[in-house]
Amino acid sequence: MPLTEMTIRQAKPGRKSRKLFDSGGLYLEIAPSGGKWWRLKYRYQGKEKRISLGVYPGVGLREARERRDTARAALAGGKEPLKLRKSGSGNSDSAEEFQHLAREWVQGESRHWSKDYTASVLRRFENDIFPHLGGQPIMEISAADLLAVIRKIERREAYETAHRTLQYCGRVFRFAVATGRATSDPSRDLQGALAPVPKQHHASVTDPRDVAFLLRAIEDYSGSFITRCALRLAPIVFVRPGELRAAEWNEVEVKDALWRIQPHRMKMKRQHLVPLSRQSLSILHELRPLTGEGKYIFPSVRSISRPMSENTLNAALRRLGYDKSEMTAHGFRSMASTLLNEQGWDRDVIERQLAHSERDSVRAAYNYAEYLDERRKMMQEWANYLDSLRRVRRV
Repeated sequence: MPLTEMTIRQAKPGRKSRKLFDSGGLYLEIAPSGGKWWRLKYRYQGKEKRISLGVYPGVGLREARERRDTARAALAGGKEPLKLRKSGSGNSDSAEEFQHLAREWVQGESRHWSKDYTASVLRRFENDIFPHLGGQPIMEISAADLLAVIRKIERREAYETAHRTLQYCGRVFRFAVATGRATSDPSRDLQGALAPVPKQHHASVTDPRDVAFLLRAIEDYSGSFITRCALRLAPIVFVRPGELRAAEWNEVEVKDALWRIQPHRMKMKRQHLVPLSRQSLSILHELRPLTGEGKYIFPSVRSISRPMSENTLNAALRRLGYDKSEMTAHGFRSMASTLLNEQGWDRDVIERQLAHSERDSVRAAYNYAEYLDERRKMMQEWANYLDSLRRVRRV
């Protein structure tokens, strides 16, 4: 029996998606969440296919039937409705387009991410996915469609970006499934389809003799005093460059020798504690008369109301003679991780101090102070070790 507006309005969701059929292949799919989507089932060249015709009540019964009739007229003329939709000739509902759902997913996740990380994820979608799949209804994107787009990233030899972008797409598809706007995640069918990511790390010096040479070069840096202090502090605290350059004076607890980085500044929005060695406190003491009246420990040269530019530390390393294949600001983390592991420190203590993401989200919410006593000891001995390297001249 054909549907009526009353039947549709009174239809309730169930534990699983349910379908209310009208006529001519048109039906209304009701998700467990309560969302209602118009679908059209048809056959083209012997194959059964489906196309989305909009979301109820934005698209009412009468309009859904008109869209059905338009699609069937195309079929009668030997044209496939799905291809007409992809070319922009058919009806489309932006709420079901991939780009709409991707932005909705990012907006929801951004509560747990930093602004920089959120912007980075959006850039990946906007540069590599939206130009090809953004306007397509998510229900109509196949594994082959998705793979073809990811292959374009691979051809640039951006293998890590390809893998990560595929992961992001998969999360969008699963978000769509959870909210009743898709029935499957095609990224799951692409397991093992991409080239492996070559093992690669941020450029860093890890040989103690080379580290000693770098530390002495930093001591002799002739540029800005503020930049020199940031360079001196970077290997001692080995936080991410963004966390260092935007450090705020109100985060530093001198009495407790602790730097408390607030969640909104961390990559995964979780508070991070950095025990401050005597050497770290000494550098901050040198800086306070110069920048202590402002918000940022390392302000921009253009405005004290903004933090140091993200390029400043890498530019300073280039000025010291290190190109990007030898050493980067992020490389101080690899340096510390490598040498601390070689020195026999507990790996869990090192990983906690590096603020690497915790897989157990419940545990991660409370573990910012985990191993704090051991970390205090490690950070002081690490600073002492760097001092000893700097004092020994290479023969």
